Amino acid sequence: MDQQTRTARTGRRLVLWRHGRTAWNVQDRAQGQADIPLDHVGRRQARQAAPALASFEPAFIWSSDLERARDTARELAVLTHLDVVLDERLREYHVGIRQGTTFAEFRRSHPDVYERFLTEENYRVPGAELPSEVDERMAAVLRDAADSLDEGRTGVLVGHGAAMRSGVLAFFDAPPRMRDMFAGMANCAWTVLEEHPQRGWQIADYNAKTLPDASSALADDMPPHRGADGSAVRGR
Repeated sequence: MDQQTRTARTGRRLVLWRHGRTAWNVQDRAQGQADIPLDHVGRRQARQAAPALASFEPAFIWSSDLERARDTARELAVLTHLDVVLDERLREYHVGIRQGTTFAEFRRSHPDVYERFLTEENYRVPGAELPSEVDERMAAVLRDAADSLDEGRTGVLVGHGAAMRSGVLAFFDAPPRMRDMFAGMANCAWTVLEEHPQRGWQIADYNAKTLPDASSALADDMPPHRGADGSAVRGR
């Protein structure tokens, strides 16, 4: 798609919705790509959040193929009469030997790996994905979703907290070190990316569980930030 076509379609929105609670969330265990189901609270969270997401009148619902995300997405699909499209790129980080462990257990069983995991920016835990690999697949699926939207339409992507947080940064080509600026997404919370007509894609809401008031729009009196060549610096 050329830049002229991309720029002409404005007002698009991506809603990134984290799955509901699981038993491993309660136990603070690294789930990664283990196929852990929602618990009774997680199912209730999904049912309660779905009407708010339905109010965006989504054009599509894409979901991770892991059960906890699929079952969360299904609650929205019931209300919108949309099919859920499964996409493996929306999966959580593959966490390798961390899977199923708490941080305390991981530190005790693999102290050297634990130290490198905390201190090295793009360290591969044995058996896991590199953080940069997660960035790449998440940025790709977010950009594909954005390109699938007509002007003014919304797409909902259902997935996992850590991968979505990394995906937001990658979507904007932000450095990975900025990840610590974002708190972790709560179960069944969502993040909203909206396309501004002058500034491009922006983070309109983060870790939300309610809908914003219409008066809290993105418009302000500041001019868009411009690069050295004078062009507006836009989100991708």
